[in-house]
Amino acid sequence: MRLIKSVTLALVCLCAAQIATAQNGPLRIEITEGVIEPLPVAVPDFIAENPAAQDVAVNIARVIASDLSGTGLFREIPHDAFISQITSFSSPVQYSDWKAINAQALVSGAVSVASDGRMTVKFRVFDVFSDTPLGDGLQFGGTTGSWRRIAHKVADVVYSRITGEGGYFDSRVVFVSESGPKNKRLKRLAVMDYDGANLQYLTDASAIVLAPRFSPAGDRVLYTSYETGFPRVNILNVGTVKRRALDVQAEALTFAPRFGPDGNTVVLSLSQGGNTDIYKTTVNGGDLQRLTSTPAIETAPGFSPDGKRIVFESDRSGTQQLYVMGANGGEATRISFGKGRYGTPVWSPRGDLIAFTKQANGRFHIGVMRTDGSEERLLTASFLDEGPTWSPNGRVIMFTRESKGAAGARALYSVDITGRNLRRVSTEGAASDPAWSPLLK
Repeated sequence: MRLIKSVTLALVCLCAAQIATAQNGPLRIEITEGVIEPLPVAVPDFIAENPAAQDVAVNIARVIASDLSGTGLFREIPHDAFISQITSFSSPVQYSDWKAINAQALVSGAVSVASDGRMTVKFRVFDVFSDTPLGDGLQFGGTTGSWRRIAHKVADVVYSRITGEGGYFDSRVVFVSESGPKNKRLKRLAVMDYDGANLQYLTDASAIVLAPRFSPAGDRVLYTSYETGFPRVNILNVGTVKRRALDVQAEALTFAPRFGPDGNTVVLSLSQGGNTDIYKTTVNGGDLQRLTSTPAIETAPGFSPDGKRIVFESDRSGTQQLYVMGANGGEATRISFGKGRYGTPVWSPRGDLIAFTKQANGRFHIGVMRTDGSEERLLTASFLDEGPTWSPNGRVIMFTRESKGAAGARALYSVDITGRNLRRVSTEGAASDPAWSPLLK
């Protein structure tokens, strides 16, 4: 089957785009100005191929539509606008009926559930105006209890075939769930699907926890705990929820950890004798290596995707700024030079950008810059925005936003790398310190 050329996204540009189609040509995006016009997509309810699949077939289609619409790149066409319905997965598509309602893409699917509870989900994606399928049909299998994850996997395929980029829906977010008044706030680690579903608590609220960070495989989490009364880095297995302290110098304070790309290396801040520097170790706590050695406070380190460089924040210049050094330390290069203070840097999974928190003129911002510090762009502005984390495909950034006032409610928000599509992420109560997982295996 002939593959239609996918939509070419240019969202990293500051200019915007309009989606266009040609009657007999592929879907594409043309760079103009103003606003990105979302691509109209039709997602009919998936066909239930037996009675046991009835409810789950509808639910899967709804999650797919929600995933696509949530990107800001797609606009779902309401079902009451449909001229025809998909009644059989194998029947030919009546393209003219979908063209009449201006659908530019169509997603159809079918679900069957066996007597043992195993489920099969088949789906296809169509370029309506070219009268052509976008690739071959695919299918995923699993239990009925995994229907949400299968829906996210389908949405990832649809997103990729239309945009040409990797998806990010089949992923999870670990964060700090908060409850209680601001001056006595209880905090515990929690993990959820990227859209807020399937919430699971990983720790209780007996100790303050901060800054969880996923491993490259998404199976473990590093975080800072005050269980002993002082900050210490812990490592937790997400599946078993078993945790242990990272075995480094017992008398030192350790915090702000991140995994290296190999999943075995850990970079963190270690404070002792009134000095805070960046160190590298392993998940077992061995081979502690000091990477910086200045009188300054140096923290929030993070690896580049290839593991060759580390970005971090330091006040060695007199104000809080961003620096990049080799993975084994050595001379560091300052990359932030705008007005204000910079912190919490994190490298994009694509390796092309670094996201950061910036404080300037009484406002906080989430921003991005090239890895050499050029092309700085501020994506948000608020009373308090901080702590960016990247989606697996490097397209979206999630962060913490705190509202102004005595209550100081904290919530998770997301924004794409153009500053568009600012959205609040659904959580049960207040939340902070998000960290996005890679795509699930």
